[in-house]
Amino acid sequence: MDDVAPVARHYGIDWLRIGAFGLLIIYHVAMVFAPWPWVVKWPETFPSLIVPMALLTPWRIPLLFVVAGFATRRLIARMPSIGAFAHQRSLRLLVPLAFAMLVLLPPELWVRAQLAGDADSLARFWLHDYWRPWAQNGRGFPQWEHMWFVVYLWAYTMVLALLLARVGAGRIQAWFEWLAVGRRIIWAPMLALAGAKVALMFIVPETHGLTTDWSGHVGYLPLFLFGFALGGSPALWRAIRQHWVGALVIAGLCSLVVVGVELQYQGTDVPGHALMAANRAARRAMAWGVIIALLRLADGMLNRDHPLRRPLAEAVFPAYLIHHPVLVVLAWVIPAWGMSAGAGFVFLLSATAAACAACYVIGRDIPWLRPLIGLAPATPRPARRLA
Repeated sequence: MDDVAPVARHYGIDWLRIGAFGLLIIYHVAMVFAPWPWVVKWPETFPSLIVPMALLTPWRIPLLFVVAGFATRRLIARMPSIGAFAHQRSLRLLVPLAFAMLVLLPPELWVRAQLAGDADSLARFWLHDYWRPWAQNGRGFPQWEHMWFVVYLWAYTMVLALLLARVGAGRIQAWFEWLAVGRRIIWAPMLALAGAKVALMFIVPETHGLTTDWSGHVGYLPLFLFGFALGGSPALWRAIRQHWVGALVIAGLCSLVVVGVELQYQGTDVPGHALMAANRAARRAMAWGVIIALLRLADGMLNRDHPLRRPLAEAVFPAYLIHHPVLVVLAWVIPAWGMSAGAGFVFLLSATAAACAACYVIGRDIPWLRPLIGLAPATPRPARRLA
């Protein structure tokens, strides 16, 4: 992999990753109280959450794939070969996935089964029903729930490894540096992402299935590859610095469409095909505009180190693993405690954050647990000299 030059750490990208995962936890807690369907719902929902969540939804996951692609560029530059890179990334992604599916997800899926009318205990569900391959209460093994992001990230990483082996990093770089000419960094990705979404939205389902979610893949995979190219491209960074304002303005205009549709069509109301297509296209264009603006923020104001950056960045993966099952179980239990919605929101957010922190703080000091929660093996500390 001689054509993948070493990449210096970009502190701003680290802060974007930390902030994006923090927003993800807040977003999932808010879904308990928002009008849209989710795993577990509070007895009362709040339409006032529609606008802020509609403004977050289009770009929060796409941003994570861009950031993941950027980080992958730095990782791959340190590997001796493409095979070694693919092996290392498979261990770092698939081992935590397996741990989540075997240990962390069963309680969450048991809650889903309880809500569907299953009267079995957690122990029986975990030891028996969970492993059935056929659908029961709408679920059949294997289920990866929120871990779909890890599955997609692994698949895209393998696609990148294949591309590196066949065409090389230089060719991939050239594909995306075409965007650095003129204002292409604004309009070309918006048109491509929106057009691909509209072309597929009435043909394939919008589901998180690795072999079925082509509507998602045509959006997420190019963003991941763009992040990889950005990691080694001063030209793309220059284009972002020059045109981020225009991208943000277009994102703001698209957000009017997104928010307007969400406010107009609530509950089971569904817009017509033309308006639905316009809404999906606006979401993709909005996502790209916000991402460009956030990348500019990362490269300017956020590109500086802080003592908290390293532990927070390392804690992201363990937090992602644990937050969803903890939140689902707690959101199912606490309405019976008689809390108000405000107190419930604060409790769920605080308890989920505490569980994330505990998973990291405890897991980082246990060598055998580190790979299970997505942490690299601990670096041996140098022996202290005796005076």
